[in-house]
Amino acid sequence: AARVCRRWNEAASQPALWHTLTLSPPLAGRPAKSGAKAEKKLLSSLEWLMPNRFSQLQRLTLIHWKSQLHPVLKLVSESCPRLSFLKLSDCHGVTPDALIMLAKACPQLHSLDIQHSMVESTAVVGFLEEAGPRMQKLWLTYNSQTTAILGALLGSCCPQLQVLEVSTGLNHNITPLQLPVEALQKGCPQLQVLRLLNLMWLPKPSGRAMTPGPGFPSLEELCLASSTCNFVSNEVLGRLLHGSPHLRLLDLRGCARITPAGLHDLPCQELEQLHLGLYGMSDRLTLAKEGSPLLTQKWCHSLRELDLSGQGFSEKDLEQALAAFSGTPGGSHLAL
Repeated sequence: AARVCRRWNEAASQPALWHTLTLSPPLAGRPAKSGAKAEKKLLSSLEWLMPNRFSQLQRLTLIHWKSQLHPVLKLVSESCPRLSFLKLSDCHGVTPDALIMLAKACPQLHSLDIQHSMVESTAVVGFLEEAGPRMQKLWLTYNSQTTAILGALLGSCCPQLQVLEVSTGLNHNITPLQLPVEALQKGCPQLQVLRLLNLMWLPKPSGRAMTPGPGFPSLEELCLASSTCNFVSNEVLGRLLHGSPHLRLLDLRGCARITPAGLHDLPCQELEQLHLGLYGMSDRLTLAKEGSPLLTQKWCHSLRELDLSGQGFSEKDLEQALAAFSGTPGGSHLAL
């Protein structure tokens, strides 16, 4: 940008211009030796750019860093005190010291996305212990170390967390994640968005005498979408949502055990998007042929998107369901 003309040069020299930045070394995907050389070359440029141009940086995404990630994070911690969002994608070599150093040097850092990167759980837990009280958003990829990170969340290290997303990587982990639903509700009471994407998980057994958890009173989006059949049932959904009256989006694609009656019993009164598609799996299941009117009668006043792809509802049942929208304001705006 600085080479376009004099005015562009003047604009590019202002740190206020650089608030969002994505850094990826050239030659990504080439042999390791070439990749390391490219990272060192970019690092040498960053040693000047970080203090002189990026001092007001707020959002940083690092992609394909393999050998020089620690020096880059060190530069960020020394030069970018306003950093609020950090994303590491396909990065290796993230050490506990580097993340803890960032947490201490960047007091406004409240969002961390480490999906599809190799990060030791000790590094993430150490970061959360330091930055936890201000953390608002966290994105994780499920692997053998995710349990330790979730353990920190269950221990209330991030009481202000608003967004939590856990997804599978390219290599699907077949070991189910056991999630203590009630403990997560206590540890993250401010959660607004919870996404467990394509994840094989099951809730910790509730037990007959177990007291219901506090729920997620601020939850607006719950996504449990999966490409394979999972363990999500009406009972599990009730445990998750019994205290979530403000839910707007519910994505249950692949959750074949959920029934219309179970959805009808939820306390969510203003649902706007409901996704119940069973893509590529309906031929292997025995599906209910009735019940769709329970959904539209409950949410005809608020529903804007409804996905029933692959469900087994009869034509007559669906006609009764759609009849609920006749005469309702905004019914013509429903996306099916």
